[in-house]
Parts: sequence; C-alpha cells; structure tokens
Amino acid sequence: QVQLVESGGGLVQPGGSLRLSCAASGFTLDSYAIGWFRQAPGKEREGVSCISSSDGSTLYADSVKGRFTASRDNAKNTVYLQMNSLKPEDTAVYYCAVETGPLCERPDYWGQGTQVTVSS
Repeated sequence: QVQLVESGGGLVQPGGSLRLSCAASGFTLDSYAIGWFRQAPGKEREGVSCISSSDGSTLYADSVKGRFTASRDNAKNTVYLQMNSLKPEDTAVYYCAVETGPLCERPDYWGQGTQVTVSS
C-alpha cells in the first residue's frame, strides 16, 4: 500500500524554524519526483519545492527561495523540508506528494498534510 505520512508541523514564532518530514512506504522514493505543496485558508494550493526525478535538481517557489531547503534520504525513504526564517504568510497545511514524471506537475500520491502556523 502506497503511503506518505508527513510530520513536524506546529506553531512557531516569526523568524523561527521547522523541519517537516515525509515518510514513504509501499514504494521507494528515489524513482519519483518529490514535491512539497501548501494550502493556506481561502487560497489555492501552491507548489513550494520539487526534487526532480530526472537529475535530482530542486526547484523552489520564489516566496521560499533562500529560506526553505528540500532534501531526500533514500536510506530512510524519507524527504524533508527545512524551513528557516519563517513568516506569518508561510502559515498553511503542508503536503508532500510524488509523481512518476520528472517534475511535480501532476502528483500521483499525496500525504495527509501537516499544519504549520507562524504566529507570535
């Protein structure tokens, strides 16, 4: 059974950091493009990052460049999103997703999401 389980969300003050994890089971991550997405209340879901399956390069949304870092641990079959210098506008439910294609355009599998709240 294919499953993605996110963890690591929570409440953090502006300027703080969080690391999200996404553990995969039922398949191996190394043959998939891996994306992080987020959806804030009243807004459409947006892509945050994507690790390409073709060359391993990582793309970031302009809003998080220089602050967020996506990574993958193939041995643990887990992906991470390190989020630094968090801002209130980063508040959202964060999802990981994977796709058999090279980029995170039409993910095949999604996690259940984890809430990130940035507030003082």
